[in-house]
Amino acid sequence: MNEIQNISRRAFIKNMGLASGGLILACNYTLFSQNTESGTVTEFNPNLFVQLNSDGSLIIIAARSEMGNGVRTSLTSVVADEMEADWNRVSVKQATGDAKYGDQNTDGSRSVADFYDTMRTMGAMTRMMLITAAAKKWQVPESECTAKNHFIIHSSGKKIGFGELVDIVKTLPVPTAISYKNPKDFKYIGKTLKSVDVKDFANGSAIYGIDKRLPNMKIVAIARCPVTFGTVKSFNKTAAMKIRGVQDVIEIPRIEKPFGPLGGVAVIASNTWAAFKGKEALEIQWNYGKNEGYDSEKYMTELTERVHKAGKVEKEIGDVNKAFSEAAKVIESTFQLPHLAHAPMEVPNAVAWVQGDTCEVWAPTQSPQSAREEVSNYLGTALDKVTINVTFLGGGFGRKSKPDYIVEAAMVSKAINAPVQVVWSREDDIKHGYYHTVSSQYMKASLDPQGNVTGWLHRSAFPSIMSTFKPGTDYPAGWEASSAADVPFAIKNFKVESGQAPAMVRIGWMRSVINILHGFSINVFADELAHAAKQDPLEFRLKLIGDDRIEDTKDPIKYNTARLKNVLKMAAKNANWGKPLPKGHVHGIAVHYSFYSYVASVVEVSMVDDKVKVHNVHTVIDCGIAVNKDTIKSQLEGAAVFGMSLAYYGKITAKDGAIEQNSYSDYRMIRMNEIPKVHVEIVESSERPTGVGEPGVPVIAPAIINAIFKLTGKRYYNLPLSDYDLV
Repeated sequence: MNEIQNISRRAFIKNMGLASGGLILACNYTLFSQNTESGTVTEFNPNLFVQLNSDGSLIIIAARSEMGNGVRTSLTSVVADEMEADWNRVSVKQATGDAKYGDQNTDGSRSVADFYDTMRTMGAMTRMMLITAAAKKWQVPESECTAKNHFIIHSSGKKIGFGELVDIVKTLPVPTAISYKNPKDFKYIGKTLKSVDVKDFANGSAIYGIDKRLPNMKIVAIARCPVTFGTVKSFNKTAAMKIRGVQDVIEIPRIEKPFGPLGGVAVIASNTWAAFKGKEALEIQWNYGKNEGYDSEKYMTELTERVHKAGKVEKEIGDVNKAFSEAAKVIESTFQLPHLAHAPMEVPNAVAWVQGDTCEVWAPTQSPQSAREEVSNYLGTALDKVTINVTFLGGGFGRKSKPDYIVEAAMVSKAINAPVQVVWSREDDIKHGYYHTVSSQYMKASLDPQGNVTGWLHRSAFPSIMSTFKPGTDYPAGWEASSAADVPFAIKNFKVESGQAPAMVRIGWMRSVINILHGFSINVFADELAHAAKQDPLEFRLKLIGDDRIEDTKDPIKYNTARLKNVLKMAAKNANWGKPLPKGHVHGIAVHYSFYSYVASVVEVSMVDDKVKVHNVHTVIDCGIAVNKDTIKSQLEGAAVFGMSLAYYGKITAKDGAIEQNSYSDYRMIRMNEIPKVHVEIVESSERPTGVGEPGVPVIAPAIINAIFKLTGKRYYNLPLSDYDLV
């Protein structure tokens, strides 16, 4: 942090539309931080705001998007705790997508991890100024004053409310040396706080993007080419225009940028039904383009052929070939995982109103500043002429970090000079998304006579996310390869390679990103090695990880193998690993490190009528300081459901260039009757907070596969399980 200011209240009110009469603080700092998903290095310049009103009410700005992640509660509670504020007097206001808030991209499980220290500083700074103001008012030393539950209290016993000090504190300079609370005195951090939005979620008053309405707003549905990056050859709008409610049909172009719209034909209507029916009635001829021949089944065969040959070396220690030649036993396996779709419950949608050289947007977006920039670029207008209002998100999982649907709304609004809402159908979302990458992986390991792993080869081939940013990228970025290369196993001969894999569809990050495929193959293969070594899978993993140590990786936060082993042991203990289970029940285990957090899961599985049934999931996470345990527990429960859905049903396929799935009917999520009991334990820690939203996903599928092997003796290397009629 390099600058803290008591900013102009007038300027703040102008920008934020807040109530008058308060103390307003802006916090500016510069922090370079690795963007773990795009691989780019970006500069943070957040401006985080606190407004304390003379009536004692406290408004804290949330600069991250709420999509079930609880971030509006977690981040604001850190400020309130350091302030010694009364949580009942706190309200939260959502930031617009303005540069003064810095990078607002809510992905990569970074929100609390990146903003924890800053939010503490905001709260501590405010508390110190309030103490100074009270001391000044009472003409006593500051050392005789303390803050407690929205009051400043003098050692004599007299006290004064925060709000009563506003007029004085507004005149004070901002302290340069910040004094923080002792963590033992935290009253909100590390505890369980209900979401500040839970009431609105429960009573239906929460406003999601799809709920937004403006006077005279038009509804827009867009027909896009079935083949990614195909274009319109010709279209006939006659039949569409005959549908009651359809008002116009226009063509919108493709914008060849990472988050640019795919283009297509837009139907403008007075209501959603008419827009969708109008889209169905369009007679369109397409230029399918170079991806017309994409067949995902054939492509998987090509990837698998590549991983069975030597590839690009990403990391090499020792001599794996020598280890293999001298081994008592060598194990080889190949894993194949399909494309996946985000499929959030709320489909992509956005409201835009272009008036002259300005544009105002309301959208469920994880990245309002990307949206602002893309709209600004499209309109050719200044950035400050575009306002992005962030609504609640009905799920995101990474899809709503890509603002193509927001630019579509701006395009149509400008074209017809009216406010519009672009609404994707479920089919649009499944067929025209940014997909989690398809992959093939080859693994080979050697064992000595005692069952110790002496050599490890992991070769992957998958289209890189970077292909979306730089067309023609055929190999993974370093940060993608590192999730396989930085596995902390104590193996003397270790090699990771990548195979060539051109992208045929838009590749995007999805919840857990590259850890989905590497977490799966590494954990299933480790289980296979344990079986070959005739050792208990838990004990084998602990031995594979080896001595307690700090791994020397390129990441700013180092990998602590003791913490990894600890979550393994705790999850096993909680599940009664090794103890008798009900007849026909078995355990499967997996552990993974991602987003700087350590997660292990033990699943209890049986077969009912030849179908897999997961009864219990025991998950343990070490995410450093647990800012809000209620949120963390919810995130891990959601991760179990998300991971099970991928394991059971997750599969997107392409034929003749077109995605074959349509909706939840053929791209299923698990249903209520399939959801197990999910037990979550959070490791008590004083380490800095790390990721929570994504790290719980990668362990679920491999733990289930490992349990199935115990039950049936058959090892499944490919997903989903629905392909084997097991669910």
